[in-house]
Amino acid sequence: MSPNLKAFLDTIAVSEIGRELLAVSDDGYNVIVGSTAAKPDLFDSYATHPHKARTLTIRGKQVISTAAGRYQILGRYADVYIKQLFLPDFGHDSQDKIAVQLIQECDAMRAIEKGDIATALFKCRSRWASLPSAGYDQHENTLADLMQAYTEAGGSVA
Repeated sequence: MSPNLKAFLDTIAVSEIGRELLAVSDDGYNVIVGSTAAKPDLFDSYATHPHKARTLTIRGKQVISTAAGRYQILGRYADVYIKQLFLPDFGHDSQDKIAVQLIQECDAMRAIEKGDIATALFKCRSRWASLPSAGYDQHENTLADLMQAYTEAGGSVA
């Protein structure tokens, strides 16, 4: 995995999970949606996606989500990608491979490798609600904050 791709994956994790929750979990790989650093909700087994549905209130609206893991992958998508990519489980490597597949589907890999992270984040906004301009009516991180996370993770910018 290239340094830029690794840094981009770290950036998605920071965006979806936050630095504080990454620090009190297994680097985010075992986080269930709705967790906070003060009150982490973590799963124990990586054998399968945990499929724990959580009802969250986001901007006054009730939302049910099964998002889990470092990249907050919904259960129904995890099941499909685990089969499609012939993954053995929902462990670290499998979650990374699913995230890379999502990035490829967004046609963002070339931008990542070139260091054009603003373009890559824009292209991936349909997959991760926390990215700038995602439009899911949820919290979105700023481009400046994510660029900082990316460079801190060792990524190079064009």
